[in-house]
Amino acid sequence: MIRLVTHDYTDLQDDTSAGEALVTFVACAHAMLDSTTPEEQRRRLEPRLLAQLPTLRALGVFELFDVRNPALAALLADEE
Repeated sequence: MIRLVTHDYTDLQDDTSAGEALVTFVACAHAMLDSTTPEEQRRRLEPRLLAQLPTLRALGVFELFDVRNPALAALLADEE
């Protein structure tokens, strides 16, 4: 599994380009699923993660890849 080596998510762009959307989504998802991430930071990251969904859905990312984490899968299902 590829892990991002940064814990500074302040530089992530809320860009709608395909590459940036995927990078932002993965970084936010990793941080939100990390048990050491403070709850306040998780609340800030959630809208950034969700903002990437339209771009990722348009690209068909979720048709190619399954979200295996039950909590993240439930969050994404709630946004459909």
